[in-house]
Amino acid sequence: MSKAPRPPARQVEGTHAGLVVAGFGRHVLVETDSGARVICHPRGKKSQAVVGDRVRWLPSQDEGTIEKVEPRSNLFYRQDEMRTKSFAANLDQVLILMAAEPEFSENQLTRALIAAEAEGITAIIALNKSDLAEPFGRAWAKLAPYRAMGYRMLPLAIKPKSDVGANDAQTAGLIALLQGKKTLVLGPSGAGKSSLTNLLVPQAKVLTAEISQALNSGKHTTTSTTLYWIGDDRSTALIDSPGFQEFGLNHIEPMQLAGLMPDLKAHAQNCRFYNCTHLHEPGCGVISEVKSTASPSGISASRYRLYSELFAELSQTRY
Repeated sequence: MSKAPRPPARQVEGTHAGLVVAGFGRHVLVETDSGARVICHPRGKKSQAVVGDRVRWLPSQDEGTIEKVEPRSNLFYRQDEMRTKSFAANLDQVLILMAAEPEFSENQLTRALIAAEAEGITAIIALNKSDLAEPFGRAWAKLAPYRAMGYRMLPLAIKPKSDVGANDAQTAGLIALLQGKKTLVLGPSGAGKSSLTNLLVPQAKVLTAEISQALNSGKHTTTSTTLYWIGDDRSTALIDSPGFQEFGLNHIEPMQLAGLMPDLKAHAQNCRFYNCTHLHEPGCGVISEVKSTASPSGISASRYRLYSELFAELSQTRY
């Protein structure tokens, strides 16, 4: 006997469509289809909306209430033993911004790339301070394994707006990659995220001030993630996120890791055992590739060490 068709989800009467463009604690700033913005809060303990979410909200005096978060195509987040930190939803790509000086952490870069791979989000790696020849050369060489994996790489020299002429070509290349997409800019503190936002969105400081004023000067917690439109047609979005020093991957199973690291994934199917951990098994395609110095598609020792450390870390959190 066939089942009766499931009735469509009931829409709460009187709700409006909106896009979450800023998040601060449990409260969010929602932009309507007409461009107006209103502070909204969740009803009860329903799932938390994040920047990039499409929502249905209900007006309530001068604020609003989130009644429903529409289904997401993806959610970029990190998770440690204490809590989960969601950055943004419904992304087209993640721009991981690092600086040539001080030296960036390959561990942090790898963790962010794994989180993007897990959600099926395209990742772009940008290296700032290309004007510092010697440190930039060292950092660019350090990124060779990531170029070999096929990640898009961008050199940048982000300068104050008054001195932008020297890096016009680089900026134009970046804007072309951002066009028509929602892009989360991610990276450690000091990499140049704020400078990049101010370069691409000259009115960013004004918009941030307007949000603070709308929040009644500290009525709610400080804005942590903000979506800025590049251009008036609201088709290209840059999402600025807070800097991070740690990037937990507790939401990733240890046995998933190799499949989320393209250089390991390319050789994992050559293992003798289907449930190979790539740590000690005989006939492991990954281990043999790490030991091979002749193969241009080989796995670097530093990448394999990162894999081993992450596997051990994620295994400990589960036992």
